[in-house]
Amino acid sequence: MAKRSGIKYLWGPSRALLRKVPESTALLVLSVMTGILSGLAAVLLKLAIHAIQGGLSSLVPESRLPYLVLPGVGMLLSLLIVKYLVRDNIGHGVTKVLQAVSKNESRIKKHNCWSSLLTSALTIGFGGSVGAEAPIVYTGAAIGSNLGRYCGMSYRGMTLLLGCGAAGAVAGIFNAPLAGVLFTLEILLFNLSMSGILPLLLSSISATLVSYLILGQESGPFLAHVAPFAMRNLPYYLLLGVLCGFFAVYFIRTTLAMEDKLGKISNAYLRWFVSAVSLGVLIFLFPPLHGEGYDFLTPLLHGAEADFGGGTPLNFFLQYKWAVPVFFLLVLLLKVFSMTFTNAGGGVGGTFGPTLFVGALAGVVVASTLNLIKADTVPVSNFVLVGMAGLMAGVMQAPLTAIFLIAEISGGYALLVPLILTSAVSYGVTRIFERYSIYTKRIAARGELLTHEADQAVLTLMKTDQLVEKDFLPVKIDSTLGELADVIARSERSLFPVLDSRGRYQGYVTLADLRKDMFRTDLYDKRHVYNYVRTAPEYVSPEESMDSVMRKFEKTGAWNLPVVTEDRTYLGYLSKSKIFSAYREFLRDFSQD
Repeated sequence: MAKRSGIKYLWGPSRALLRKVPESTALLVLSVMTGILSGLAAVLLKLAIHAIQGGLSSLVPESRLPYLVLPGVGMLLSLLIVKYLVRDNIGHGVTKVLQAVSKNESRIKKHNCWSSLLTSALTIGFGGSVGAEAPIVYTGAAIGSNLGRYCGMSYRGMTLLLGCGAAGAVAGIFNAPLAGVLFTLEILLFNLSMSGILPLLLSSISATLVSYLILGQESGPFLAHVAPFAMRNLPYYLLLGVLCGFFAVYFIRTTLAMEDKLGKISNAYLRWFVSAVSLGVLIFLFPPLHGEGYDFLTPLLHGAEADFGGGTPLNFFLQYKWAVPVFFLLVLLLKVFSMTFTNAGGGVGGTFGPTLFVGALAGVVVASTLNLIKADTVPVSNFVLVGMAGLMAGVMQAPLTAIFLIAEISGGYALLVPLILTSAVSYGVTRIFERYSIYTKRIAARGELLTHEADQAVLTLMKTDQLVEKDFLPVKIDSTLGELADVIARSERSLFPVLDSRGRYQGYVTLADLRKDMFRTDLYDKRHVYNYVRTAPEYVSPEESMDSVMRKFEKTGAWNLPVVTEDRTYLGYLSKSKIFSAYREFLRDFSQD
C-alpha cells in the first residue's frame, strides 16, 4: 500500500506538470519514458522466452518426441489466457496498431501493455513457430498510447507516442535504434512531420540503452562473420533479390489464405487441436521450424554447418549433398504453414520473425546451390543476412527498415551495397504482384489504411457517423401540405427527409418542390407529402468509409445524402459543406508541426 501511495505521490504532480507545459515539450519527456518502458518490455520478453525454453529443456528427455506435444501446450495456455482472462483478440499486433491509428484515435487498451508479452512468451517458449517482434511492437505501442492518454495528449500526440513505443520495442529487441525509427516511419506513421523525428529518436535510443545495460552489447541474435563484399558476387545478389520477391508474394498470399481456411473452424478447441497436431508433425520432421528458429541460423552466420537440433527422421535424405539445399527449401516453404498453425491454434506471435527466418533460408538455398555448382563461390553468412533484408523488404514493403536493420544487427555496413540491391529488387518484384504488405493488405481492402498521401490519410481518419447532421426536420409520408407547412415554419433547413410510420427513409422534399403550392391554403388538406417526394440518388451507411462517401457525392453531384441503417432507418444527413469543414480541421491537426 505504501509503495502504491509513493508512486501516486510522484506521478500525480508529474502528470499535472506535463499537462501544463506545451505539448511539444511534454512529448520529449514522454518519448524517453516510453522508450525506457518499451525497452524493458523487450528485455523481459527475451528473458521470459529463454527461461521457459531453458526450463523445458531441463525437464523433457533428450528426444524429439516432446516437440510433437510441447508447442501445442504453449498454444493452449495462450488460448486459455486470451479466452478467459484477456477476453480480446490480441493477434496480428502490427495490423492492430495500424487500425488503432486509423480507426480508434490511436487508443489501445490497457491490457495490451502486458497481454501480448505474456502470451507470446508462452507460445514461443514452448516452441510455437512465430516471432516475438510483432507482440512486442503491440506492447510498446500500447505503452505509448496509454501514457499519452493518461497525460491528456491530443490525437497527434498520442499517435506519436504510440509510434515511439513501437520504435522503442523494435530497437530494444534488436539493439537497433535506427531500424526502430525507420520501422515506425515506413510501416506505422505514414505522414509524420519532421518535428516528430526527435521523439522517435529519443525513444529508440532509450530502449536500446536499456537493452544494452541489462543484456550487454553482444545480445543481438544475428551477430555474424561477415566476409568482405566482392563485386563478382553482385549478379548472385541480384538473383537473390528476384527470388526473395517471389518468396515474399508466396509468403503473403499463403499466410492469408491459410488464415482464412483455418478461421472457418468455428470451435476454438477443435481449431487448436488441428493446428497443434499439424504443427507438432511439422516440427518433428523439420526441427528448424521449432520456435523462432534463430538458434538454427547461428552456425550458418559463422560459416559452420547447420545444426539440425538432435536430428530428424529425414537424416537419411541429408546424406546426399544436393539434399541439403532441397531440405532448406522445404523448411522455407513450410515455415509459413507452421507460423499460421501456431497463430490459428491460439498462440500469439508475429510474422516479423518468420519473415527474417524465411529470408535467411532463401539466402542459404541460393548460396549452398552456388557452392555446390562451384566450390566456395559465395560466403553463406553474407547471403543469410542479405536474404533476411530481401524478404523483409518484400513481405513488409519496408526496404529502408530492412536494409538498416540487417546492417545494425550484423555489426556493420560492409554489406550495404548487396543489402540495397537485393532489397530494392525484392521490393520491386513484390510490388508487381502485391500492392500492399502483409500488415496492410486486409485493412486496405476495408478502406481503413492510412497512406503517405495526406488527402487519403485524412479521409481514412474521418468517421462518417461523427459527421451526421440531425437538424433536418423529418415529415411523415402521409402528412398533409398544411402539416408540412408547420414543419417548414420551424426549420432552418430547405430539405426535409420523408419517413414512413416506422421511421424508415422514403425520400425527401425541398422548398423548391413546394414553391407553387406553399401559399395556397386551399390545398393544405387536399395535397400530401407523397405528392412531392423525391428519391435520394444514393444512401450512406453510418459505418461506411469516408472515401466511399466522397465517391458517392462525386458520382451523384448531390450536396446532401441521407444516412440510413441496413433496414433504411433514418439517422440524419451528410452534407458536403460539413465534410469539407471537418476535412480542413483534420488536415490542420494532422499536419500540425
